[in-house]
Amino acid sequence: MRFKKLTLTALAQSLAIAAVCSAGMANASSHREAPFITTSPKVDASDFYMFRSYETGRTDYVTLIANYIPLQDSYGGPNYFMMDPNALYEIHLDNNGDAKEDITFQFRFKNKLNDVALNIGGQSVSIPLVQAGGVSKLNDPNLNVTESYGVTIVRGDRRTGTASAISKTGGGATFEKPVDYIGVKTLGDTAAYAAYAGQHVHTVTVPGCPAGKDQGRVFVGQRQEGFAVNLGLIFDLVNATAAQITNPANINAFAAKSIQDKNVTTIAMEVHKDCLTAGTDPVIGGWTSASLRQARLLNGAPPSGHQTSEKAGGAWTQVSRLGNPLVNEVVIGLKDKDKFNASKPSGDGQFLTYVTNPTLPALLGLVLAGDAKALAPTNLPRTDLATVFLTGITGVNKPANPTPSEMLRLNTAIAPVAYADQNRLGVAGEVLRVGGLANLGNAKDLAGFPNGRRPKDDVVDIALVAMLGGLCVINGDNDGLKLNSIPNVAGVTSACKASSVPLGATSAAVHDGVDQAAVPFLTSFPYLNTPLPGSSPLQK
Repeated sequence: MRFKKLTLTALAQSLAIAAVCSAGMANASSHREAPFITTSPKVDASDFYMFRSYETGRTDYVTLIANYIPLQDSYGGPNYFMMDPNALYEIHLDNNGDAKEDITFQFRFKNKLNDVALNIGGQSVSIPLVQAGGVSKLNDPNLNVTESYGVTIVRGDRRTGTASAISKTGGGATFEKPVDYIGVKTLGDTAAYAAYAGQHVHTVTVPGCPAGKDQGRVFVGQRQEGFAVNLGLIFDLVNATAAQITNPANINAFAAKSIQDKNVTTIAMEVHKDCLTAGTDPVIGGWTSASLRQARLLNGAPPSGHQTSEKAGGAWTQVSRLGNPLVNEVVIGLKDKDKFNASKPSGDGQFLTYVTNPTLPALLGLVLAGDAKALAPTNLPRTDLATVFLTGITGVNKPANPTPSEMLRLNTAIAPVAYADQNRLGVAGEVLRVGGLANLGNAKDLAGFPNGRRPKDDVVDIALVAMLGGLCVINGDNDGLKLNSIPNVAGVTSACKASSVPLGATSAAVHDGVDQAAVPFLTSFPYLNTPLPGSSPLQK
């Protein structure tokens, strides 16, 4: 695909996808986004990233990152944040545009109780902690509990397709997971923990990949939260003023609290791009999900042993779903949030009205100006948002014959850009940086959101501009978009006119008060930063 074909309408689409998927001022990905998932934090997906790897020497690979167990306090012991052995964690990829998974990576976890004991008065007594001393290596003998996992690749339907175990290069199909960063006395300083965690980056062989392209890497472990967000401020009815969020000079000026003081648990895979695509179409769609068994039997008198209090059985039941950031959190209505988490992309037509007639702009108007119409664009239905939300962007990341559905889409033919040179506003920021589409040949970074998503991409700022109509001002009047391929919207057009934007030109300067690019990241796999320790040296 050649980017000189990107039209002004496509620019509007490329920016608008973030509005649908990141949905503005909520300023987080999916943290406690639906009623049921708040009861099961171990299977709560918080972020999903998919991008061409930008680590030196790895640019032909695609990195997939799914974060779970959000908002971890690093000191949250003594059992910390183990993954659920009764859950199925999955990353799904659609490589033919039919809204159905063609490749699924499945992760199952096991916890082993080593039952470290001490001799107390001649009696061997089990210790109450997960560690009995310093920890520095794989399966360290000082660990009272060790976590491991297996990875399976399924080609075809996630439940009935052909399944094959992914193995360590050199043999073995059991992968070790590092213990969380309990603190510096147990695991050493940040450099020491980074070295310890690095022992858990496993080189793998992926069955079914083209010859010579079957090697990849996998890592599961705790990382520092990488998403810049002011959860308290935003969900307190946007406790900021319109003047603050429309003045770029105020970026980071009122972000007193952010979730970078939290950790998450990351599932990260790196697979050669040619192993993920099908035929000549370089576009893949991706999303992550977690499932639990339908039945759960609790034991009122559990025997001694680790995690013997329940018995799970029955069919796998999906309870979490995440593709583009923020969809369920601030686009889907409260009554349908659990329904969305249990759904598949192929059924996304049922949620269409939430996209074509979004409530977020009106809510922002209510809380910032006391008037639901004060900020909300009037070009309804928002077919500009629906097009990219369900099909991808023509000339950027739209599959050849897409079935309308919500997922994160990546054109694997677009080369990655080194971390230092990435535009935090992705494709949209590059177009604005070079002064418009006529100068697109001068663009240096077309590999960012909404063409996949990298950790550095500021999806919220892109979203705000689009959701509040900034694209209409930038783009000028046009004839709108026809959605003949989307059910129930066939033939409907919605003009994007500057006159439909209450904020006028100011809407193009809207931001969330946090600069995503200021968050620290690694420049190599697994990219998210070393987690924060639960305890640091005492200050003198």
